[in-house]
Amino acid sequence: MTLTRRGLAAAGLLLATPAVLRAQGSLTPVKFCLDWAFQGPQAPFLLALERGFFREEGLNVTMDRGFGSGDTPVKVASGAYDFGIADLSPAIRLRLSGQAPELVATMVIQQGSPLAVMTLKKSGITTPKQLEGRKLAGPEGDSARQLFPAYAKAAGIDASTINWLTVTPQLREPMLVRGEADAITGFEVSGVFSLRSLGIQQSDVVSLRYSDAGVALLSTALLCKRSHAEANPKVVTGMIRAIARGHDAAWKDPDAAIAALVKRDATTPREVEKARMMANFGFIRTPQALSGGYGNLPEAQVQAAIETIRGAFAITTELKAGEMYLPQFLPPASDLQIPA
Repeated sequence: MTLTRRGLAAAGLLLATPAVLRAQGSLTPVKFCLDWAFQGPQAPFLLALERGFFREEGLNVTMDRGFGSGDTPVKVASGAYDFGIADLSPAIRLRLSGQAPELVATMVIQQGSPLAVMTLKKSGITTPKQLEGRKLAGPEGDSARQLFPAYAKAAGIDASTINWLTVTPQLREPMLVRGEADAITGFEVSGVFSLRSLGIQQSDVVSLRYSDAGVALLSTALLCKRSHAEANPKVVTGMIRAIARGHDAAWKDPDAAIAALVKRDATTPREVEKARMMANFGFIRTPQALSGGYGNLPEAQVQAAIETIRGAFAITTELKAGEMYLPQFLPPASDLQIPA
């Protein structure tokens, strides 16, 4: 029997199919929730997914948008997701409350905190104290709203005078623009650039950062349950390595990252989201991280963040840094170096 070139190709495909299926079947399924909607700061994760960085770690990742850093940790703690990305502070508070005894962080991506109160110059608000008696808008699951008591304590604000407006993420910035709220809370890179997309000049935005008031906080971290991490150490390390590679790739080729973002939402304003992503890197590529790589966190720094939460909410429960942050799952230091 003589086989044509087409026949040989078909025969090869048939022979290869079981191997392909086995390879696909060997991938570990992972349910992964981000902290917010698909915007610039989320683009590096999407780029890692698109370029196959997770698959190269043996992981078949399903990635969903998030609805705030107060929401994602709850979903991870409940087992709805294997991993989640969220601001670390609400996760610490959840641990301290006893509601999520297994919730841990295995990588801190943002060692600088972008939490802020944002307003417009026309409001006349230029100092934290001037927020008293004003209307502030924010989603209940937003970490900046949840951590406002810590900011209020540090900045000398009487938090009982704040009139809170609970809004969906989509309505937060429009309400500020329309004058229905005096200020909003959130990640600075989320609020400022969303306001820009609504036609507000960045020079007209007043941003009051929590860190400027001396609030010791860490930010975006990779969360999971301790039992899951201990049972699947290679999965945890693979997630960390893929996320680091995604951020490095986005830094080197920001247009590719935004292209991955646009594939999720064709209406994405490319230039605004690119600017938002690059601004967000300012909280990731800190001097500390540039010198020591991702996850280069002294235990004292983690403990200070925990003590900030305890003090802000008058929580007597103690939590040691080593119980919340587990750096033992980090890949080798050579995989965590941040490119210049």
